[in-house]
Amino acid sequence: MDIRNKRVEAKLYVQALVQGFFSICHFPGERGYGVGDKDFEWFVKQFKQKTGVDLSLYKEPQMKRRLTTLRDKKGFDSFTRFFKAMEKDPQLVNDCLDRLTINVSEFFRNPNRWRVLEQKILPRLLQEGRPLKMWSAACSTGEEPYTLVMLLDQMLPAKKFQVLATDIDEVALSKARQGIYPARAVKEVPAPYLKTYFRQLNGLYYLSDEIKNRVLFKRQNLLSDPFGTGFDLIMCRNVMIYFTDEAKDLLYQKFSKALNQGGVLFVGSTEQIFHPEKYRFETEDTFFYRKI
Repeated sequence: MDIRNKRVEAKLYVQALVQGFFSICHFPGERGYGVGDKDFEWFVKQFKQKTGVDLSLYKEPQMKRRLTTLRDKKGFDSFTRFFKAMEKDPQLVNDCLDRLTINVSEFFRNPNRWRVLEQKILPRLLQEGRPLKMWSAACSTGEEPYTLVMLLDQMLPAKKFQVLATDIDEVALSKARQGIYPARAVKEVPAPYLKTYFRQLNGLYYLSDEIKNRVLFKRQNLLSDPFGTGFDLIMCRNVMIYFTDEAKDLLYQKFSKALNQGGVLFVGSTEQIFHPEKYRFETEDTFFYRKI
């Protein structure tokens, strides 16, 4: 083989590599559906029309992997057949919503951050001398808002207050309202809190009605539903990791508008906001952002 043929062969080899690379990859800003994946793209459009949930705003690889696992488990070989079954069985819709995020939570998750909330953030907010308006967004099975209520009950034992808690998953909300938890969920609960607020029976921990009655649970789609206003504290932890950058930008703007000036957004330990000033935030402490 002469040099010219070797060069041509090398050029064709490189072209093949490039074509193969582009056939399996997508880039930021693109939806990321594979070539020919019309079945899933159709499902995304139909699911949005039916539920109002825009799956394209979730990180596609994670979301699609979970939904594919669910689809296969239910015995369907295509998303088209899966969706048509949903129209006859509403429980399949709930199952899908349940799979969009991993509903794994616990009381006092990341204890150091809760200490900052208790010792620094809440005392400042309470200096206003008025009832605080607080919201746990994407609350899952309720451990987060209940943790907040227990802290406030210790700080303000004689005062009445209520925390709003929302989630897209009705199954998770139902569990939250029951207030019954396995041992793993309460492993970070301080012993005095465990004794005061829980009753143990057959390996499960039953939260007191006093704490449960101070949380108002509602279903909400963060990406499409309107937010309330006038909040002093919004907690949205360990959910942003599921969303695209576009969705995160939308949510940070909505959270900022929902907060009072001086109010605080409390995010998860992997969800640092890199340009908080874009949303009228400043860092008050690690993972706590104060509206300015």
